[in-house]
Amino acid sequence: MENAEHIEINQTVDHLFRHEAGKMVAVLTRLFGFPNMEQAEDIVQDTILRALESWRFGKVPPNPRAWLYVTAKNKVVDIIRRQQVRHKVENEVSFLLQSEYTLVPAVNEMFTEDEIKDSQLRMMFACCHPSLSAESQISLILNTLCGLNVHEIADAFLSNDETIQKRIYRTKEKLRNEQFSLVLPSPESMPMRIETVLKALYLLFNEGYHSSHPEKLIREDLCEEAMRLTLLLTENRKTDQPHARALLSLMCYQSSRFNARLDEKGSIILLKDQDRNKWNRFLIEKGNEYLCHAASGDIMHEYHLEAAIASVYANAPSYADTEWKKILELYNLLLSINYNPIVALNRCLVIGETEGYDAAIRELEKLNALENNYQYNAAMGEMHFRNGNPADAKRFFSVAIGLTSSGAEQELLMNKISRCEITE
Repeated sequence: MENAEHIEINQTVDHLFRHEAGKMVAVLTRLFGFPNMEQAEDIVQDTILRALESWRFGKVPPNPRAWLYVTAKNKVVDIIRRQQVRHKVENEVSFLLQSEYTLVPAVNEMFTEDEIKDSQLRMMFACCHPSLSAESQISLILNTLCGLNVHEIADAFLSNDETIQKRIYRTKEKLRNEQFSLVLPSPESMPMRIETVLKALYLLFNEGYHSSHPEKLIREDLCEEAMRLTLLLTENRKTDQPHARALLSLMCYQSSRFNARLDEKGSIILLKDQDRNKWNRFLIEKGNEYLCHAASGDIMHEYHLEAAIASVYANAPSYADTEWKKILELYNLLLSINYNPIVALNRCLVIGETEGYDAAIRELEKLNALENNYQYNAAMGEMHFRNGNPADAKRFFSVAIGLTSSGAEQELLMNKISRCEITE
């Protein structure tokens, strides 16, 4: 029983860290300034550790989120009173922190819902300052605001842990040494800055939708966090952009299939075999709604096209009734706007449905630069199997197994190899 309680407490704390740590870091960085961001992160880490220690010897409070916020606020007030803020910073709230009469009310005000949202928006855009490289901007958002660890970010970038660790360290050093301000961009610079923010949130969603975790293919908590932050952008008049709504639409469509992607044993169910009654109709309708609203303006962004492709899949009554030619047209347009080899790979699978598997294989062979990619080898195996070439299919499936650490994907590939052996 005790072990079960500890497991439950660990899961609660892990959930809170994923959902609340970024909020608290944003608020505390706004209070203390970017030079003290590391101190803000230390306070959050200390608060999480206190929760873990305290709840193990007692019980989880009725409102754990409120407990975290009260603990963090008390620590902040104590640090300010003792003048232990590491670097002096002047900002729009610093003068309120200098008087005992306004200190506690000012700290409490910063933790209200509206101010938390405002702090997160400011933090997202500050992390995307033009003086930082795009890779540094995205890595910082994923690590600081979204709670991804170094390994998860490395997987999202197809990089290694050491490279990402050094990148995050150098970026934080730059933030500490330069005068960065937590303000929203001007209307003129907003389009450029929001592009990087949206890219970071898309990466976060993808890490949840197709997790690098060996034992967990889907991490819904990461997807929910990405959707929450994207929704935050669409709810603010200054940051509400058509392509932000398009990305939110895409996330809704993808999330709608969560309950149908895995069976009760955690095995992967392919799209053509999924029970569409398990698809979340509410999320599909929200996806339709956001995509409709995204049509305003005169910009056709790649997120519009990706969302449109997902819309065709999500709104099809069955796999057989999917409008494959429409999807192929959208893929062609998407690749003309921004070429991406993985998008080109997905297009090849659609060609298999519209022009035949021979044609799909010929197109895939043009992407041989992806020969060390799991998705490429799995796709080649599938197209060869459907084309009646089980020996070739088995060869590609065998290569793909060695290129993924996901237990669910390895199991799926082993089943496909077994099917190849039966039909050889």
